[in-house]
Amino acid sequence: MLKVHSVESFWTHDWPWIRFVVFLQWCVFKCIYCENADTIPMEWGKEMSTDELFERVKKTVPYFGETWWCTISGWEPTLQAKELIPLFKKLHEEGINTCLDTNGWIWNDDVKELVEHTDIFLLDIKHIDPEWHKKITWQDNAPVLRFLDYLESKGKRVWLRHVLVPGYSDQMKYFEEMGKRFGNYKCVERMEILPYHRLGEYKWKALGWKYPLDGVLPPSNEVVDQAKKILEKYFDKVMVR
Repeated sequence: MLKVHSVESFWTHDWPWIRFVVFLQWCVFKCIYCENADTIPMEWGKEMSTDELFERVKKTVPYFGETWWCTISGWEPTLQAKELIPLFKKLHEEGINTCLDTNGWIWNDDVKELVEHTDIFLLDIKHIDPEWHKKITWQDNAPVLRFLDYLESKGKRVWLRHVLVPGYSDQMKYFEEMGKRFGNYKCVERMEILPYHRLGEYKWKALGWKYPLDGVLPPSNEVVDQAKKILEKYFDKVMVR
């Protein structure tokens, strides 16, 4: 059984193509800008079987044909990798493409097997610097970098994503560092900049949690453009979402 937060059968926001998206419950990060803080605790969410999810995805396929993909997001789907493996296998048997939206922090044999059944990865690079990464997520970034190295060794398709937060992940020298570190990776098809927004602030307050970025405003267009220009020196395709 999978712990599911919610399901969207027709999703075009943030991801490639038209998608069936499953948002799973539970995350080991507690990102200071998390827009869905209610997905963090493991004990919340509803249980759904892989068969139930598969049937729901399958029913929508005739409406969209070859443009149809299934994305497993969450907050961290690899925490439930063992349960996702049979789902991804079934989807591939039906010719449905699979996408995993992940922070890349979890690493075990189940995750390695899940990688084999995943067509494309949306991988969040919260910060290239380990200390800043801890300030943002409360966790080290070494496992994330190792995960990307593994995807490169397997020749997987990857879209890198970076949330640009004023005062936390907007230092231009680290955009240079990201470019130098990942710019030659063959697996990386694009780099995406996601400017910070405050849409999830109300959820923190509803949960009775102090919002860590209270008073922090979204980045200016000038800062976003500067970051984009730096990354364009290293990546063929850089997008702002």
